[in-house]
Amino acid sequence: MPTVLVTGANGFLAGNTISELLGRGYHVRGMLRKTAKVPFVHVNLEYFYGNITEEKEVVEAARGCDSIIHIAALTDMSVKNFEGYEKVNITGTRYIIGAALEQRVKSVIYVSTVNAFGFGTKSRPGVESMPMRQPFINSGYAVSKAEAQKLILNELAGSGITATVVNPSFMIGPNDNKISSNRIILRALGKRILFIPPGGKNFIHVMDAARGICNAMEQGKDGECYILANENLTYREFYKKMASITREPQLLITIPGVILLLAGIAGNIARYAGINTELSLTNMKILCLRNYYSSEKAVKKLNLQLTPVDKAIEDTLSWFGKYF
Repeated sequence: MPTVLVTGANGFLAGNTISELLGRGYHVRGMLRKTAKVPFVHVNLEYFYGNITEEKEVVEAARGCDSIIHIAALTDMSVKNFEGYEKVNITGTRYIIGAALEQRVKSVIYVSTVNAFGFGTKSRPGVESMPMRQPFINSGYAVSKAEAQKLILNELAGSGITATVVNPSFMIGPNDNKISSNRIILRALGKRILFIPPGGKNFIHVMDAARGICNAMEQGKDGECYILANENLTYREFYKKMASITREPQLLITIPGVILLLAGIAGNIARYAGINTELSLTNMKILCLRNYYSSEKAVKKLNLQLTPVDKAIEDTLSWFGKYF
């Protein structure tokens, strides 16, 4: 039975990926920090307590593994300096590369972000060949993930280890124990009036993303990147879908972009003063744009099966236990 190391095992995507791997008959070693809670137990699941920023611990976690799926990352949008992202997202990835080479694993799957590539429109969405665009080139998170992605592909090229990158878009769905990206749904529950940004993004069911990761491990080509994405929606379109599912009428009021940008400037000032906040000019610019992507390559090459976003919303609400 092949053993797969999954980093960040208590995270939203990692937990769903582990479940998918177990369903496919793999033995899984989930790496998580010593202070993290174990998400679930299974006869073919073991946990390794360690830190992705400790080289010796990463090497030990990879010992005896056939493949590594590297998901662990710092995603906190309130981090003020790039160095914070660099330590976890780039240095941690360097340690994964070193461990993979030392332990001679068969494959490494790096989970990056769709924003490592350039976004497009609904009629011409972003694909794997498009370079990162503004405002993401000013996002510490996006830049750190893009740099780590390059490291994986460059450092493992010609090593005999298959190196594959997957780039998920915005994920929603069940088993989000720390309530990460599903905050987009939670913030709207029970609200008669909801203020929304003017932009939009691509949404995917987290279970589809998990299957895409596992398919990439089994079918992915060395040195290739695969966008894992589904429906391109404005925030208004997304919340209209949600309202139709919950059957709760909701007045959606779009916040003018200029107000968000002013809030972003205020956030930059607060950060300069040492205050931790997710408000920043870059983050507010992201909320104002419509960054859309295509998963055509993953659908064709990885046999990625996509679930309607309506079902993803339903599954999330069911997991929350609010309506179903």
